[in-house]
Amino acid sequence: MSSQTSTKGEVHPPAGAGEKFALHAGVLGPLETLAQSVSAVAPSTTPSLTIPLVFALAGSATWFVYLLATVAMLLVGFCISRFARLSASPGSLYTYTASTLPPVFGAASAWGLLLAYLATGGSVAGGALYYAGVLAQQFLHWPPPAVPTLALVCAAAGAIAWRDVKLSAETMLWIEAVSVSLIVIVLTVLPVRLGFHLDPEQFRLRGISFSGLGPALVLSIFSFAGFESATTLGGEARDPLRTIPRALLQCALLCGVFFMLCSYSEVLGFRGQPSRLSTAASPLHLLAARAGAGPLGIAIDCGAAISMFACVLACTTAAARVLMRMARGALLPAAFERTSARHGTPGAAIALSAALMFLATCGLYLRGVSGAEMYDLFGSLSVFGFLTAYALVAAALPFARRAAGQHSHFVAAVSILAVLTILLIAVFDLRSTADPVHARIPYIYLGYLTLGIGWYLLRRKSTLPAGRL
Repeated sequence: MSSQTSTKGEVHPPAGAGEKFALHAGVLGPLETLAQSVSAVAPSTTPSLTIPLVFALAGSATWFVYLLATVAMLLVGFCISRFARLSASPGSLYTYTASTLPPVFGAASAWGLLLAYLATGGSVAGGALYYAGVLAQQFLHWPPPAVPTLALVCAAAGAIAWRDVKLSAETMLWIEAVSVSLIVIVLTVLPVRLGFHLDPEQFRLRGISFSGLGPALVLSIFSFAGFESATTLGGEARDPLRTIPRALLQCALLCGVFFMLCSYSEVLGFRGQPSRLSTAASPLHLLAARAGAGPLGIAIDCGAAISMFACVLACTTAAARVLMRMARGALLPAAFERTSARHGTPGAAIALSAALMFLATCGLYLRGVSGAEMYDLFGSLSVFGFLTAYALVAAALPFARRAAGQHSHFVAAVSILAVLTILLIAVFDLRSTADPVHARIPYIYLGYLTLGIGWYLLRRKSTLPAGRL
């Protein structure tokens, strides 16, 4: 792996292992590092909003789609974890790619990862708006004002992310722990009330079709989006070369099992009901009532809303660290690399991340897009950013291992399999998306990525001496 030293005139990020950032080093333990990944995934939001969307495309095969997504994410997680054992940097996947592959691939990874975190944050900010409306209708019988609600969510997330990364991680950990526990209680009580029995229709995979497989896989992968975000804490985690690889693999595996359990239970719970899972405003609330635990349904709705906020917080934290690393590589102005001497957090990068999430969601709302639709559209967009970063880091792994004198045919085989899996998912989505709105999303992403790479080439041309391009 290259040991080249960066200068402000180079748009070529170096390896991250020896880099120093003005962050509070070693303040996050294993649980708090895991909390970053878990909160970026926001597992308690998937049963409420994502699984119904996947069910609309995959029917009774929803659990199987999540099985495929879990396998794909474990392949990607394996590749990322091997990189995370070699270096630790706030730039995470961007650093891993840029330190191994030609610089243009590092730029593609950086812009893809930045959009992924910002779009995920916008998605869950829309989800928070949706659940704020659900709760306000239940208790106050009037919807909350959308723009102030979005402003409050994004501003509060930015303030906590700026104040203290340790406080941020601990807040996210407790929010997700309580929310997931309530969901597990409902899903445990439900078969007791309905009687234990298998659902053969789900095992026959009825409802899946080629036309729905690609979009269903993309949406199911959105449930995992951000599972690797613990890698953005390389400058703040204790013993990062050990705790970060463990955190992201634990997150992928635990969330995958949880999503499959929720998928199977929700499809089973709605069997024979007048309302469909795909159109239910709050599916877990209805299942809790059917299980005779109505108050838990209200608590789960509250937990989902708070979990959405925790995910906005996690995405703000992760996006700000990517902005820091992009500034270090001269892809962005140096102001985004600066940190608060008191809090050890990148204030300008955090402010920009929170502001972009607010402006994007506010812009869609003013165009008549609902919170639930924001969750769907931004989520679908974010997946392409993650897939870009995942594919590039998987492709870079064998080269990094060889440079470190650790070449392995097994690791190279897993790397190739991970890249092929990601490409297959992208091709499925491009070939099978029938909805005209969702069909445009991949092309919007390609346009964005082209602009990002064009910006990189302009910066590189203007900052490097003649003959260095």
